[in-house]
Amino acid sequence: MYSISKAALKEEVEKLAEKAFHQRLISGYGDGEFPNKYQIVYEGKPRHFSLEHARIFLEELMQW
Repeated sequence: MYSISKAALKEEVEKLAEKAFHQRLISGYGDGEFPNKYQIVYEGKPRHFSLEHARIFLEELMQW
C-alpha cells in the first residue's frame, strides 16, 4: 500500500490550499488550533480536517 510521510502530506495539502485560495474557492487556510488538524475556511466558516481529509476535500473542491 502506498504511504506518504506526514511532512510530505502537509506540503501537498498546503500547495492544494494555496491553489484553491488563489482560485477563490476558499478564503483561508493554515495549521489548525488542534494538533494534527488543518484549518480551511470555506463559505466563511473555518473547518478543521485531518491532513488526509483536507487533501481529499481540496482535491474534490477543485474538480468542480
